[in-house]
Amino acid sequence: MDRNEILVKVQDIFRDVLDNEEIVLTPETTADDVEDWDSLTHIQLIVGIEKEMKIKFTSKEILSWKNVSEMIDCIASK
Repeated sequence: MDRNEILVKVQDIFRDVLDNEEIVLTPETTADDVEDWDSLTHIQLIVGIEKEMKIKFTSKEILSWKNVSEMIDCIASK
């Protein structure tokens, strides 16, 4: 799966978890850019991504992400 395919999948998960079909993610997107992306929904997003992609993240990986691009890099490495 390439980075664009991962981005599309992650965007779908964001739209589902945040119940907002208007969300458009870019590699530079951060939590500050998405309404309702707070600490609680961050956990829900991670769980959703882990289930959908059948992967697990470490706490260290999650804490290191500064934007969607870094999240995608981590997904791609798995």
